[in-house]
Amino acid sequence: MLFSKKKGLSIDTLIGEDTAIDGDLVFAGGLRLDGRVRGNVTAAAGKPSMLVVSEKGMVEGEISVGHLVLNGTVKGPVHAGDLLELQPQARVLGDVRYAALEMHQGALVEGRLMPLVQAEVKVLPNLVEAAPLAEVTEAADSEAATTGETPAAAASPTKKAA
Repeated sequence: MLFSKKKGLSIDTLIGEDTAIDGDLVFAGGLRLDGRVRGNVTAAAGKPSMLVVSEKGMVEGEISVGHLVLNGTVKGPVHAGDLLELQPQARVLGDVRYAALEMHQGALVEGRLMPLVQAEVKVLPNLVEAAPLAEVTEAADSEAATTGETPAAAASPTKKAA
């Protein structure tokens, strides 16, 4: 192992800064990319995966992995089935699909950010299912009925604080 474990996966493959790959790359486990890939970077199906693209790394093509830590540049669409971490120097020129997103100040996405629908998301320990909108609306309506206020006024945090 080249690096310590982070969130359950370890980096076991390194593509160095002076390395350029022309063609698609398929991997399993952990991969750190400091060089350049001109092609798609895809994780092997059914296996856990983590891709770390350093500030020196660049991918010109599609990325499809479980966990992506990005601090470099991607020119193409990104799909992170588990978690996407966009660090301060991250640049994505394309659409992004993610299950969970962590975005640092300075990261840039020139494309659409699209969360995966619930059926596409693997169960993550920190994802909590929100209450359906109908239940929230009904609760606000019933509270307004008992106080004689409109639902908007009943839900106002400034009015309740006063």
